[in-house]
Amino acid sequence: MISRHHAIAFILAACAVLGGCSSLAPRVTDAAISFERGRAELVRKDVALADGLHMAYLEGGQGEPLVLVHGFGGNKDNFTRVARWLTPHYRVIVPDLLGFGESSHPQDVSYTYAAQAERLHAFVRALALGNAHFGGNSMGGAIVLSYAAQYRGEVSSLWLLDAAGVPEAPASELRKIIEGTGRNPLLVANEDDFARLFSFAMSAPPYIPRMMVNVMARERIENQAVERRVFDQIATDSVTQQVRGLTTPTLIVWGDEDRVLHVGTAEMLHTLLPRSRVIVMQHVGHIPMVERPQQSAQDYLRFRSELATLPN
Repeated sequence: MISRHHAIAFILAACAVLGGCSSLAPRVTDAAISFERGRAELVRKDVALADGLHMAYLEGGQGEPLVLVHGFGGNKDNFTRVARWLTPHYRVIVPDLLGFGESSHPQDVSYTYAAQAERLHAFVRALALGNAHFGGNSMGGAIVLSYAAQYRGEVSSLWLLDAAGVPEAPASELRKIIEGTGRNPLLVANEDDFARLFSFAMSAPPYIPRMMVNVMARERIENQAVERRVFDQIATDSVTQQVRGLTTPTLIVWGDEDRVLHVGTAEMLHTLLPRSRVIVMQHVGHIPMVERPQQSAQDYLRFRSELATLPN
């Protein structure tokens, strides 16, 4: 059976034979994204915030709200693949953070974890969600940790996927590269940078034809100025003291081949969070919910079913 990724590759190959492929690539990419959203029963929506900014988001499913927050350079579709197994159980809501995706991209604002957590709280209030469960990858993990610390009592549980915010952790390959060369593999200036980022951030990235990768790269290339500002602000930002002793039930997930944030961070977070559990996924990099969406979802569903058994 031909996988959906190979089907997309076949379509692009056919375009190349017929001519005009580069002009069709954006439409094929949009169609592939729409297909994945449809399988997850996610619908794109927008909400205006009180300060005049707006946030785009995906929403689908019914039940308790589960808010999922992407990482640096990512967007709401980082969670589309894993959401397929979550929407049958929860009301899944996945925003584009301010500065990313289709949300507002203000230049002269703070992008610290605490500031983004405040904006996320405004988003949650705008949707009248009340108490909710939260998950976050990388930068998004640090943001939901800050959110839980700032708004104790409004967070039912946390799902941290290779979460940032602990600069005291062992040095990762990313940190060593930046300190040794000044080059940051997470910043994207051209299409080749974006293609290389796939293999740096993930051990087993899903297959995506290069022409679609180039289309996806444009969002990052156009957002260079904002991303540099964001990275400069979060590079040494820490949630360590803020979350120490936080009793929110937490599932900590890490890829054992993460090159962006050292896997040793998982145990440090486990020590900080007394009601936490740790899962280290083998042969996985920095974005488990993209590399292993079904396994990530199954681990999370098991965690949710066992919340009551976590020590107090």
